[in-house]
Amino acid sequence: MQLTERTAVITGAASGIGLALTKRLLEEGMSVVMADVEGATLAREASALSESGAKVLAVECDVSDSDQIANVRDQALAKFGAVHLLMNNAGVASGSPNIRTKPQVWDWVVGVNLLGVAYGVSAFAPLMVEQGEGHIVNTASEAGLCATPMLGSYHATKYAVVGLSESLFMELDGTGVGVSCLCPELVDTKIFESGRNAPPETGIKPPPQIPISQIEQFMSTVAMDPRDVAGQIVYAVRANHFWIITHQVTRARASQRNADFHEMRNPRSPFAPR
Repeated sequence: MQLTERTAVITGAASGIGLALTKRLLEEGMSVVMADVEGATLAREASALSESGAKVLAVECDVSDSDQIANVRDQALAKFGAVHLLMNNAGVASGSPNIRTKPQVWDWVVGVNLLGVAYGVSAFAPLMVEQGEGHIVNTASEAGLCATPMLGSYHATKYAVVGLSESLFMELDGTGVGVSCLCPELVDTKIFESGRNAPPETGIKPPPQIPISQIEQFMSTVAMDPRDVAGQIVYAVRANHFWIITHQVTRARASQRNADFHEMRNPRSPFAPR
């Protein structure tokens, strides 16, 4: 896919993978519409990029609201005339046992992680099909391929994003519009601090900053730099690859889950001793 002089829309663009991809796509010669729910952070990052001459447009957006996503689409078209790449990247996480997860937390996690992706597809995919070219990247997770305890709502939404993306790929085959599904393992982002944006009704308090080294120790892995993930995304878009798997360990864990399914073994955590 040609990137130079084309336009991308990225949700969750003010930090983490979204911000890293914004910067990478700007280097590739694209214009970028940055959407994020954190208005102040978004304005700061977009302003810094604009001052360096980058073609960016910042739009504050809660992706769980379809009208706000439609507004991002309308502003993107008004500013740049077309959209060629959509990155449905915004996501949140809440860790708690399934039996203790409040309905309000389910609403929040499903609204951002799943409906945000679905609304993005609904808003932008028809435009791409009509113009005969484009690419959609949906951020799922390793958590969409194999499960662990304590993250039920997160797993539910990420499994759903994987299924939505696979179905969308099949539907758009032959239209000139590609689809990729990003399934990262640990990346150096603020996903574990996403409670800072939780609605008051969830009862989730903004968590303290968690050192990435502490998370690495717990997960026995190394957090990838978001810039490296951005590079993998660009490669996948150009090559029209569906799966974007950031860590080799993900393949091993997914294979083990599939083997357990094939042998009809009961579920077990990928972090449990084998």
